[in-house]
Amino acid sequence: MSEQYQLYKSDTCGFCYRVRAYVEQLGMDLPLRDINGDADAFRELLQGGGRSMVPCLRIERTGDQGTEVEWMYESMDIMRYLGARQAN
Repeated sequence: MSEQYQLYKSDTCGFCYRVRAYVEQLGMDLPLRDINGDADAFRELLQGGGRSMVPCLRIERTGDQGTEVEWMYESMDIMRYLGARQAN
C-alpha cells in the first residue's frame, strides 16, 4: 500500500506552522494547500473533510482494494501519524 499526502493550511494558523516545522524536521517534502489563497483548496477541504479547520492532512492510500482517502485534523495527531510513517 502506498500513501500520498497534502497538508491544508493557513498562513495565519499557529498550529499549521507547528506541523510544517515538524515536517521540515523530518525532512519530508509535503505538498501544501493554502485555503486562504486558493479557493479550490478550500472547496476540496470542505467537500472531502467536511470541515474548514486547518491544519488538515489529506491521506490518499492506494492498494489492492483501490484508493481510499482520509482527512486528519488536529496538529498533534498529524505529527504523530507522519512521525510513525517516517520511522517505518
